[in-house]
Amino acid sequence: MVGQATDGKATAVACANIAFIKYWGRKDDALRLPLNASISMNLDRATTTTTVAFDPALERDEVVIEGMETAEKAAGRVSEHLDRVRSMAGITTRARVASRNSFPAGAGIASSASAFAALSAAGIAAAGVAMDERGLTVLARLGSGSAARSIPAGFVEWYAGDRSEDSYAEQIAAPDHWDLCDLIALVQTGHKEVASTRGHALVESSPFADARLAAAERALPVVRDALLARDFDVFGEETELEAIRMHAVAMSSRPSVIYWSPATVAIMLAVREARADGVGAYFTIDAGANVHVLCREDDAADLDTRLRAVPGVLDVLVNRPGPGIQWVSGHLI
Repeated sequence: MVGQATDGKATAVACANIAFIKYWGRKDDALRLPLNASISMNLDRATTTTTVAFDPALERDEVVIEGMETAEKAAGRVSEHLDRVRSMAGITTRARVASRNSFPAGAGIASSASAFAALSAAGIAAAGVAMDERGLTVLARLGSGSAARSIPAGFVEWYAGDRSEDSYAEQIAAPDHWDLCDLIALVQTGHKEVASTRGHALVESSPFADARLAAAERALPVVRDALLARDFDVFGEETELEAIRMHAVAMSSRPSVIYWSPATVAIMLAVREARADGVGAYFTIDAGANVHVLCREDDAADLDTRLRAVPGVLDVLVNRPGPGIQWVSGHLI
């Protein structure tokens, strides 16, 4: 499924994703093996476009994000991931990497998922490595766990696995399976104070970690079945509860991690008020202050208006089920 590279250069586009059953905590940090399986939806308007160009003249990898050269730590993580690609290709050539997002990065909208999915796809194409979709999800996971879910299209399940090759993601329903909308109520556009990586490391310090893990494992087949049956209320109730459980673990870790802001809570209450008014809506929240409000197409316009009226909401980004990884002919470089 590899895209066609031209002279060691390739560009890929990947969607961010929103998890209904969350990835929170790892059984293996080095391999990014999650404690539990998860289910997500790709977001069609939250994308990362990345070009990788291998160049024998380079002495080191050059990483440019949003037109600016990245800090050494971020560039090092990109280089480490490209080393995996180079090892597969049997090359040592350094690369020039350029990337841009259509949405705020580092604000809890899974920007690392779309970033490492796009980097993985562009990297193997540029290096001429042949790889099927399952293998690409494994590679992307090694860069950022949730990146595995951004490779297939639409609705995706990521299996926990006990070995690297068994922790992969696959589509469970196509984008057109359900007219689900995700309205992201933005209250924070800058980088969050506590990175997800740090949050994962603190999970075991929470007294509720085991209870949340058991609940997530019980909820996953319920969410999967409700999604496949398009049972919105069962799906929404389980998804909302899972988000609260994940944040309960974060808040009760040592040190405590509180991602929510006053506006986050205001949105949660606004969603429940909308539901009391007969509007089909449920919320979920990743590791950040921004709130994802899930609804069906018929309720999207009403909810958009309601969310924009909540104090502290800066914008509302409307997303629908998105495609999987795509290779494109245009390049950023």
